[in-house]
Amino acid sequence: MHTKLPAELNIAFIGGGNMAAALIGGLAGRVTEGGRIHVVDLSTDNLTRLQQQFGVTTSTVIDARSAAADVIVLAVKPQNMREVVDQLKPYMHGQLLLSIAAGIRGVDLARWLGDYQAIVRTMPNTPALIGRGITGMVALAGVSPTQRAAADAIMGAVGATVWFDDEALIDPVTAVSGSGPAYVFYFIEAMQQAALEMGLTPAQGKALAIATFSGAAELAAQATEPISVLRERVTSKGGTTFAALSSLQADGVQESIVRALKAAAARGKEMGEEFGRD
Repeated sequence: MHTKLPAELNIAFIGGGNMAAALIGGLAGRVTEGGRIHVVDLSTDNLTRLQQQFGVTTSTVIDARSAAADVIVLAVKPQNMREVVDQLKPYMHGQLLLSIAAGIRGVDLARWLGDYQAIVRTMPNTPALIGRGITGMVALAGVSPTQRAAADAIMGAVGATVWFDDEALIDPVTAVSGSGPAYVFYFIEAMQQAALEMGLTPAQGKALAIATFSGAAELAAQATEPISVLRERVTSKGGTTFAALSSLQADGVQESIVRALKAAAARGKEMGEEFGRD
């Protein structure tokens, strides 16, 4: 890829679902012009909506025009990836391939494309839909500094980015941040249920739980002290918080959470092996 200003990047999205739409929303008019973004999707409804919203060009098939971009973003379901890559293969000539698909290893993409190495594998999460995501990223050996910067700009359009040198670490990233929003929603649901059982209305319980989560997360983000210190400051010996945390500790909640994340990471590894089979 030639060195270009970010505003001159031509980007193609293969897949126009929710995460692709979030990325396009963050990119259009900021990282590159909407007219420099091309979207391929089987759903004409998705394509019409994206074209009207962001001024992108669209197509229902992968062709030379789709692959003429500097960066091709793979935003399709994991089970469809092999078919998509086979369609792309004749058109690949050094463009950056950026994958946001869960469970598909960069090394397998490279192998399917005949040892193609200009690949960045990423693991974003759903808060990207409101520009508050975080994405784990790993580059294969053939990614140039310019392509790495382009990948960072694209995923940075919807939140923070964290780079890793070892692709095997994407499975723990998937467990912590990729799947992580679901754990937060699960805990908020439990807080809402408790509020309801103690006499609060559903609306009151929801407002209290969500504001507490978002406020505590923001406090943690801004604080310089360890998270454990923030927790200890709220926890007076013998007080209400102490009673709650003692109950959680007695039930082994922390150990359960650690075990759950390890299960997610193990499943991510399994998925990589399953989808990577020829």
